[in-house]
Amino acid sequence: MGSVIGDLLPLAVGVAISPIPIIGAILMLLGRHARTTSIGFMIGWIAGIAVATTVFVLVGGAFGDSTSTAGGWIKLVLGVVLLSVGLRQWRSRTGDHATPKWMAAIDDMKVPAALGLGFALSAINPKNLMMCIAAGVTIAAAGLSAGSDTVAVIVFTVLAATTVAVPVIAYQVAAQRLREPLDRLKVWLEANNSTVMAVLILVIGFVLIGKGISGIS
Repeated sequence: MGSVIGDLLPLAVGVAISPIPIIGAILMLLGRHARTTSIGFMIGWIAGIAVATTVFVLVGGAFGDSTSTAGGWIKLVLGVVLLSVGLRQWRSRTGDHATPKWMAAIDDMKVPAALGLGFALSAINPKNLMMCIAAGVTIAAAGLSAGSDTVAVIVFTVLAATTVAVPVIAYQVAAQRLREPLDRLKVWLEANNSTVMAVLILVIGFVLIGKGISGIS
């Protein structure tokens, strides 16, 4: 179990420090319906990570005895794809930083929409989905019991969700104190989103390629 958690850690960090959902959570915390929409967003974010990872644990388990080799190839392919995406994002990091339309609409967003947005950014967003796929395959390839698989998914989900969950929970306790630092963090992330994401994706891509090669050798 310990080695599996160690393999999951860089993937969880990759999901956790993805700037877009963090910016989304901060915008909700600075919006008109801060307390309710931020909780909905957090629940959707956590659910999306858990569902996507669980699905690929089950898919990986369906390969049976070949799970380890298949998992190695999947990680290798995902690593190459992430390297390609990371290099492209690095080259375009000084480009347009216009605010996406969904971010502009957050101030008027209600709980159901916030929940759906949180789920989509974790379970459907391609960059995060690739990391959840890699996590699910990693857990499946370890050949653990069903109970241990569940624990591994929970640990991965908790770690991956921290950067959204912590500020949302903290806001419920100390809203006024957090408004100014959250505003500064939002501005910094908006200015450096492309650079942060490019470096993150490149690092995770190299990690997955290394894990993939060791899994098929």
